Amino acid sequence: MATYWDPFQEMDRLFGSLALNTRNAPAMPMDLFREGDHYILATDLPGIDPGSIDVSCEDRTLTIRAERTPRSGEGQWLLRERPSGTVARQLTLGRGLALDQISASYADGVLTLTIPVSEEAKPRRIEVSHSASSPTAIEAGS
Repeated sequence: MATYWDPFQEMDRLFGSLALNTRNAPAMPMDLFREGDHYILATDLPGIDPGSIDVSCEDRTLTIRAERTPRSGEGQWLLRERPSGTVARQLTLGRGLALDQISASYADGVLTLTIPVSEEAKPRRIEVSHSASSPTAIEAGS
């Protein structure tokens, strides 16, 4: 019976068990969904000072940046899993969004952005007109 053994996979498993298990979890998890004629982006930012949150949009790139300050004190750390420092995330937004009308709110550790769809991109009905005139006859010239 043959057995496949990958030494690199074994090293990843070993280092993964020694290091903090934050490799698979993003520092700023988010949900994005469409509700009617706008998109809702909800980002988890627990423990963030609301004054440190910076949301900007430049050339269809939305950037969210926030600062989590480390706890200061004279105590001895027994367990330290909550990251501190600057966290940032960028998203490239598609066309058809009203980027100048994005609104943001922060409550209970969740940053919520509302991104409306632009008027030009909204579906609309186009009225088809028809004429009730009689058909015109085309005569051949001699």
